Amino acid sequence: MRKEDKKKYDTILKKIKSIKIQGAENVAKAGIQAYLLDQTIESKEKILNLRSTEPLLQNSLKIIEESTAKKTTAKKTLELIKQAHKTIPKKALRIIKDDMKIYTHCHSSTVIDILKYAKKQKKHFTIYTTEVEPLQQGRMTAKDMAKVGVTVIIGPDLAAEELLKQCDLLLFGADAYTKTAVYNKIGTKTLCEIAKNYKIPRYSCGISLKLTKKVKIEQRKGKEVWNQRNKRIKPIYPAFDKTPYKLLTGIISEKGIQKPKDFIKK
Repeated sequence: MRKEDKKKYDTILKKIKSIKIQGAENVAKAGIQAYLLDQTIESKEKILNLRSTEPLLQNSLKIIEESTAKKTTAKKTLELIKQAHKTIPKKALRIIKDDMKIYTHCHSSTVIDILKYAKKQKKHFTIYTTEVEPLQQGRMTAKDMAKVGVTVIIGPDLAAEELLKQCDLLLFGADAYTKTAVYNKIGTKTLCEIAKNYKIPRYSCGISLKLTKKVKIEQRKGKEVWNQRNKRIKPIYPAFDKTPYKLLTGIISEKGIQKPKDFIKK
């Protein structure tokens, strides 16, 4: 590997590991870029080990690795992801009604795309969210929505139920789909349980390439929660949780709006 490529490769991996690059789609794009710089088995494993709960990255690299024309296949895979992001907002538009209060969790690029598209289509709605500690990804969502002229109501994480019960719809992303559950930012399962109790529709939004057989839930370093060096204090950070499909109303993907069992089948 050339010196300049090695530097670029190391920088990408460092950004993925430190979550300076976040979100399944962005991680997949960056991982593909890194793999093209070093197309070895060792490189692939190194990239995949950075973020275990990322089937979109895993599936993309598998497709590219098995190809005889890796650069061409990588380009096609990236285009597939890009087109899915254009298609999903159009599929989701029919469930977004004027004057809705929409709750969203964390910072999902797919959900952001849906909401931005709805805004462009002259839909009027308000977004509700929380800060999402420890990295405050909810604040990122708030800033993205405010930039396009959408009002955002944001509170601390423990105010989630108070905010959610005022809403008409819960939209959230997905890091992974299996046959029985969606894996997403920690707190997703709790929010779905609360929303179901209040009879609020609950939709996971994501590209079908996130479907996988098995998921290893990533455990982030506790120091991201609290960099405390007291031996008797041990912060932990389970970054994702598992939400059974029975808690969902449906899944929104490039395939359309479907019941989870229909999404898996298709």
